[in-house]
Amino acid sequence: MADFKGYLVILLLGVISTSLLTGKRCISEGEDGGVIRRMLNDITEVMGTFNLSDHIWFFKNLDVQGVKKRSKEIRARFDSLIEKIIKEHEEVRKEIKKKGEVKDLLDNLLDISENEGTEIKLAGEHIKAFFLLDIMGGATQSPSISTEWALAELINHPNIMKKAVEEIDQVVGKNRLLQEADIPNLPHLQAIVKESLRLHPPGPMIIRQSSVDCTVGGYQIPAKTTIFFNVWSLGRDPNYWESPLEFRPERFDEKQMDVRGQNFQFLPFGSGRRMCPGISLALMVLHVTLGSIIQCFEWKAGWDGNLTSVDMEEGTGITLPRANPLVCIPVARIDPVPLCM
Repeated sequence: MADFKGYLVILLLGVISTSLLTGKRCISEGEDGGVIRRMLNDITEVMGTFNLSDHIWFFKNLDVQGVKKRSKEIRARFDSLIEKIIKEHEEVRKEIKKKGEVKDLLDNLLDISENEGTEIKLAGEHIKAFFLLDIMGGATQSPSISTEWALAELINHPNIMKKAVEEIDQVVGKNRLLQEADIPNLPHLQAIVKESLRLHPPGPMIIRQSSVDCTVGGYQIPAKTTIFFNVWSLGRDPNYWESPLEFRPERFDEKQMDVRGQNFQFLPFGSGRRMCPGISLALMVLHVTLGSIIQCFEWKAGWDGNLTSVDMEEGTGITLPRANPLVCIPVARIDPVPLCM
């Protein structure tokens, strides 16, 4: 077994891969991947900021907190980056069509925008908005943060971590990496993911607008009223959860609870027609990523690996990021390189 030790600062667990989106992998801070990750951090922070101009009429036309100015600056950076990526695609798309190579998501979006016979009309601004908020934000930012929270909880609860590793060793073994097909046979890992989503939902606040006048819990809600559902609070409500602030995955062994919006005290992905459309992909990524990193490594907290726990302070943003990066040292328990070949 390779005795690998290295310092690792997990800003957003793992490196954001843009291979499915742009047809290439970006692994260094100087490449597009690092730029996109930093940009997404800025966007989620700005979107999660309480803006006086949005809620107090007197400040409507005043950028008191500088949110509007910062938003414009972020948009300019994003627009420049996406224009660059689109131009690169336009140069190679003809070759891709000739060779019959597999297209990435951006290629498909550009095909739709150029096809005048399609029902859906996509302009350049639509592609940019879809590419950023729905794909970049939803498909990469949220799973990264959720995996980071789950790993932090496991580091702080070594007995739960040990049980998860033993389950993986028994079901998967040490001769191959955990795969998606293994997830149904790993109930403890599934419970860990659910418990982490309960305490650290990727979308702590869900916003909706009432379509008609209605009464909920004795409250009269007029039509076109903006409604905020506090998912974070629901997951910690003592009326529904025993010892709600404790990280106890075994609670999901005792009662089977669905993550797809059927239990209203547990709504990590929302509910109804507006539920997160990427839920299946998110769950697969969460289970496989978390399972693989605890299968291959032991994790020691701190720069020197000498801390007994990591802080769990929450930061600001619509995706509930950590206030401080997760800093820990991975120590290999099996060599993952031969398993990937």
